[in-house]
Amino acid sequence: MRRSYVFLMTLMLFACKNNDKGNDDTLAQPPYQTFTDSIANFPGWADLYYKRGVLLFQNDQLGYAKNDFQKAWEISAQEEYALSMTTVLKKISPDSAILFLENATRKLPQSIALQVGLARGYQNKGELEKALEITNNIIRKYPAQLDALSIKSEIQAAMNDKKGSLASLEKAYSLAPSDPVIAYDLAYAYADAKESKAIELSDSLINSKTEEPEKAWYIKGVYYANTGNADKSLKSFDNAIKLNYNFLDAYRDKGQVLMNERKFKEALKTYSLALKIAPASADFYVLMGKAQQALGNNSEAKLNYLRAYGLDKTLSEAKEAAEKL
Repeated sequence: MRRSYVFLMTLMLFACKNNDKGNDDTLAQPPYQTFTDSIANFPGWADLYYKRGVLLFQNDQLGYAKNDFQKAWEISAQEEYALSMTTVLKKISPDSAILFLENATRKLPQSIALQVGLARGYQNKGELEKALEITNNIIRKYPAQLDALSIKSEIQAAMNDKKGSLASLEKAYSLAPSDPVIAYDLAYAYADAKESKAIELSDSLINSKTEEPEKAWYIKGVYYANTGNADKSLKSFDNAIKLNYNFLDAYRDKGQVLMNERKFKEALKTYSLALKIAPASADFYVLMGKAQQALGNNSEAKLNYLRAYGLDKTLSEAKEAAEKL
């Protein structure tokens, strides 16, 4: 038994040596060789590790990149190094990225970018109170910080504070009215709140020839749908689709308006067009099934419910609908 243990340990040590050699070989080959040679001559230069780490990351060598970013950060605690370390850690382990950011923000408490990154990390993890506290702290010090305002708005919406979310977006828009992302987010928030400002802002985006005008037409469609104007809603969604044939949200919402209007055949046609664009979309198979069921085509509806469940096992509603048929 003892002999077997010794033999096993010998094999493990041999394997580790081979792995180390493999690691050295990787970094000693182009395109990393130049940086590796420089690091051997100047091991205390953080920027050499950082630049090699960037190259490794670009080539999807995440483990090596993480090691280099970590080394650069240990030598010199710079924001740029910390942000790159966070980026690679998010791909490896989001929880590790949050732990790193917690430590990094203590080392560099003046870094807004790191604080914003930590707020986003908590938000993605579902720890909304922590994320909101960070954004509030940033905004107290820097009232015009757009990233913090935008994240705060998203968090407030997730916490069902629609009024607060809208106020945060309005503040961000007042600071950067030419930012199309903020403008579209605000217009959609207005549409969701059934406020006519959605139309005013959407029209201004269309008239100013802002990029992706289909989004503005889509938002108009959402507003009209929410306020019970089916005709204008359908026309707006059609305009969005004309500008971007692949705009799946417009097909989905147009189909819902048609279903509400009991125009089941037209809704079915709309969903069919969407499936030609995205044939693996489980959600549209469910919607097709609902339209077919409304038309009395139960056998076809059942097939589409089963197709949807086959594509996405989380769609229990599709399985249950099929079983009922």
